[in-house]
Amino acid sequence: MPTARGKLKTIYKGDIMPMVTNEKQVLLNMLQTDLSYELASAIQYFQHAAVIGGLYFAFAADLLTHGDEEIGHAKKLNDLIAFHGGIPLVEVANRFMASNPTSMLKQDYEGELDAIARYKAHLDTALAMGETGIVSVLLDILADEEGHANDLRSILMEGV
Repeated sequence: MPTARGKLKTIYKGDIMPMVTNEKQVLLNMLQTDLSYELASAIQYFQHAAVIGGLYFAFAADLLTHGDEEIGHAKKLNDLIAFHGGIPLVEVANRFMASNPTSMLKQDYEGELDAIARYKAHLDTALAMGETGIVSVLLDILADEEGHANDLRSILMEGV
């Protein structure tokens, strides 16, 4: 009796996992980097929200929302990596902590600016490779990151 995997192999006439070329591996490495930064961002946002907490309740709520969205980005990247034949890693990039709210928010803002630059570069690579599915996901994430940066810039301009 054939297994489900055996049936899929017959339908697709080959291995179920896509072949990973050297060019594709470069893109997968970029996505792995993005995944590690998204995980770090979520952790950092959650920690900053907890520390800012009571004094700046509205800001803390924004940071928690950003952290939740970063987890969503990590899930999307995790799925992209697996779909394209990679194995998602669980390494987390450096996180930053500070002793005062202004420094925390500046760290978060700088992290968003870094993410925006990184995603733009990775979008260029994905576009050049014709990976429209990856481009679509990265554009969605980039839009969120730009929104986060705008939120943080507004908070910082209000003065914390």
